[in-house]
Amino acid sequence: MKPAYCLVAGLAALLLSGATVQAQDLVTVGEVGPWGVYVDPTLGNGCLINAEFEDGSDVRIGFDVESEGAYMIAANPAWGEIVEGETYPLSFDLDGSEYEGEGTGIYIDGLPGVDIAFESVDLLVDIAARQTLTLRSQGEAVMAIDLTDSAEALVMAIECQEKQG
Repeated sequence: MKPAYCLVAGLAALLLSGATVQAQDLVTVGEVGPWGVYVDPTLGNGCLINAEFEDGSDVRIGFDVESEGAYMIAANPAWGEIVEGETYPLSFDLDGSEYEGEGTGIYIDGLPGVDIAFESVDLLVDIAARQTLTLRSQGEAVMAIDLTDSAEALVMAIECQEKQG
């Protein structure tokens, strides 16, 4: 079974049944390509994937058990002066498919970024099934990342979350 199909079922189950995170709070579970898989004790033992990229981006995608939701934190020096807690309009380009949304200003290990809460499984499934994610704010590209191995890493995060109870 392809990782994206496993991802759909796992995400649906998790979402039916954003936060400030420091690297030292995370407990390592495994690794898939550039993606580390972790448990975050500060979010009710929510599991996540995290990767750092050559452009300075630090991206985390995971589950916030306390709010029963999912999130993506996208940090990059190109965000500049982010105001923590302020809301920013965003657009996502996933291999040509466009999405609109918003993120809340956050700093992750001192790097400016946004915390994006997900209510829909569809966007996480699209992230896992695609090759490139470009994130824009006010029409300007802030970051573009390679999503290679993200589907397999998210499947591992789902399995991790199921083990957390």
